[in-house]
Amino acid sequence: MLSRFQQLPAKVRQYLLVTLNYWAFTLTDGALRMLVVLHFHALGYDALQIAMLFLFYEFFGVVTNLVGGWLGARIGLNRTMQMGLLMQVVALLMLTLPADYLMIPWVMAAQALSGIAKDLNKMSAKSSVKHLVSAQQQGQLYKWVAILTGSKNTLKGVGFFLGAILLSTLGFQYAMLAMASFLLVMAVISAIFLQQDMGKAKYKVKFKDIFSKSAAINRLSLARMCLFAARDVWFVVALPVYFASQAGWNDWRVGAFMASWVIGYGFIQGIAPMITERSDRNAVQSATVWGWALTLITLLLWIIFQLYASDHEPLTWILVVGLMAFGFIFAINSSLHSYLIVALAKSDGVSLDVGFYYMANAMGRLLGTVASGYLYLNYGLQGCLFMATGLLVIASFTIKFVPAPKPIA
Repeated sequence: MLSRFQQLPAKVRQYLLVTLNYWAFTLTDGALRMLVVLHFHALGYDALQIAMLFLFYEFFGVVTNLVGGWLGARIGLNRTMQMGLLMQVVALLMLTLPADYLMIPWVMAAQALSGIAKDLNKMSAKSSVKHLVSAQQQGQLYKWVAILTGSKNTLKGVGFFLGAILLSTLGFQYAMLAMASFLLVMAVISAIFLQQDMGKAKYKVKFKDIFSKSAAINRLSLARMCLFAARDVWFVVALPVYFASQAGWNDWRVGAFMASWVIGYGFIQGIAPMITERSDRNAVQSATVWGWALTLITLLLWIIFQLYASDHEPLTWILVVGLMAFGFIFAINSSLHSYLIVALAKSDGVSLDVGFYYMANAMGRLLGTVASGYLYLNYGLQGCLFMATGLLVIASFTIKFVPAPKPIA
């Protein structure tokens, strides 16, 4: 197998290594999310308290993408990717303490480090693809970004399921130790084989360059922020808590469903080019159409919850079906957005534009996570769906004014 790998073209080998690195990190990140939600829900934490555990995770993701994009352009994407892996190892080890020592400030600090690690790894992986595909191969770029993004989210879903399994078998502390050991091995592999100067800018990057001066990148970033806030405002905290408290699902069932949803969502992301290229629209037009379709699905779910909020059994199954439709359309939107940022980013110092964009992505997750706990606690799942609908209106309207890259060919 190693000899076959060495016979592949150099850019393909680098792409596979970046993808493998990203997969390993994502698997543990998804498991960590589910472990924390289920473990602390079992300890008696309410939805808002659980959301607060992720506050620093999301907040430092905002900071990391800004600074990380600048850092990647200065020292290379291989090094920032390695930094992300090692920080995640430290974050996981912080959570191996006995339960009596896992106070909220300590868990929030570990989540902060994990948030920094996740976005360093993500920014590095997404930016790297730009250097592995020529500017004339936009169709190839779309496919590689879609595969990287889709497979990542599929593995994040597997991570959700893995988190539930690890919690039930190894327990919280030993699960953290096992994942830290796995990532340490991956850090060694990527340090040996990844190209050392990938993504390093040819010019001297100044710190002020972290803020985008491109109207196209700014508009796309706003759309991305609203898109992911709309997802997380009901998916991250409210949904698993609703299934556990209102639908009466146990930890295994919640973990399995959330895992299956994200796996399916990642699969659709991976094949999004096959779906969207069947039309004659460019990527921006496609993102606009699919954005409004997502808005309509969310609005319909909100209306149904308004009408039948007290009848939990049929609502649960309506919610399951609605989530499948939402996940399908959201995956295509996300894949189109991910392609657009890589296509529109400048080649020299690509991580600056990608970092700014994923800063907006992290800001959306931060707003969505905090709002998810607050709105669910005070207004139920229908309040979360109402907020999601409003955010999707903004995202769908904004994406229309992003200039399109060259047609996919």
